[in-house]
Amino acid sequence: PVERKKQSNIISEEEAAQYDRQIRLWGLDAQKRLRGSRVLLVGLRGLGAEVAKNLILAGVKGLTLLDHEQVTEESRRAQFLIPVDADGQNQAQASLERAQLLNPMVEVKADTDAVGSKPDDFFFQFDAVCLTRCSKDLMVRVDQLCASRNIKVFCGDVFGYHGYMFSDLGQEHHYVEEKPKVVKGSNEANDGPEAKKPKVDPNETTMVKKTVSFCSFKAALEVDWTNEKAKNNLKRIPVDYFLLQVLLKFRTDKGRDPQPDSFAEDSQLLLQIRDDVLETMGLSSELLPNTFVSYCFSEMAPVCAVVGGVLGQELVKALSQRDAPHRNFFFFDGLKGSGVVDYFGSK
Repeated sequence: PVERKKQSNIISEEEAAQYDRQIRLWGLDAQKRLRGSRVLLVGLRGLGAEVAKNLILAGVKGLTLLDHEQVTEESRRAQFLIPVDADGQNQAQASLERAQLLNPMVEVKADTDAVGSKPDDFFFQFDAVCLTRCSKDLMVRVDQLCASRNIKVFCGDVFGYHGYMFSDLGQEHHYVEEKPKVVKGSNEANDGPEAKKPKVDPNETTMVKKTVSFCSFKAALEVDWTNEKAKNNLKRIPVDYFLLQVLLKFRTDKGRDPQPDSFAEDSQLLLQIRDDVLETMGLSSELLPNTFVSYCFSEMAPVCAVVGGVLGQELVKALSQRDAPHRNFFFFDGLKGSGVVDYFGSK
């Protein structure tokens, strides 16, 4: 086993050639950590396909694609891994061939079970778990399970023009960050204010070790909005946070997301859920104007690309322990064409 560990620490010429640009970007240590990481990706719709592509190209050790649903015309609309003639097949299975072709060095597997039916210890074989298209209860359960084993958890979804990602990297996430090196001033007779300023040499950098703490998905969704401090902060809170709560409640109630072919009915239900959700939080339903219902149906391919890019990047950062992670939500609004990172939950 020692011999094997030695070998696994040495990057082969083939790998060095394949990952050359990435090694220059984030260093050999980060690439070695990535190639030792196993990731579970749940949900192979548009967003799942983007995340799968990004992880496979980055060079993780293994990626398991888990999805129990069948391919439909609607489900493959924003999904480039599934061939056009695959309707009726399992989504994970149909994505496997093209996914594997992206990078033969990554072990890609398809699993056709429903994630809810998996026993607790199934999740313990992974270093990170990424959940898309899952119910709120399931995300809370998997997040709590993984926290007990220090497994990184990511959640993400795309609803029409809107998308989000959440991460829980545990109580203590350690990472290194590259900072410009501070150079001591020269000893010449220079007593002016300039001499007191630390000089930064842009060509020399140093690695700084840092630690950051995250909260659970449950805590992040259960912020108390009734206290004064939270109420005063409301103006700067992205409304996407409340929109997410509404859409997750819709998913729980209906067992699906809003569908274009039942637009009239689903729109009415969304408005009703908006009123209920905000009232339960002690907030005015005016926080989320009625127009939101027009923009949260189906998966928009460009929104999947943006959110999948950020989600992929955050997974890579967490697994390679390189660079500061987003803490703990990223919301993207395709109508504005901009995204925001914000922290919700217990500090």
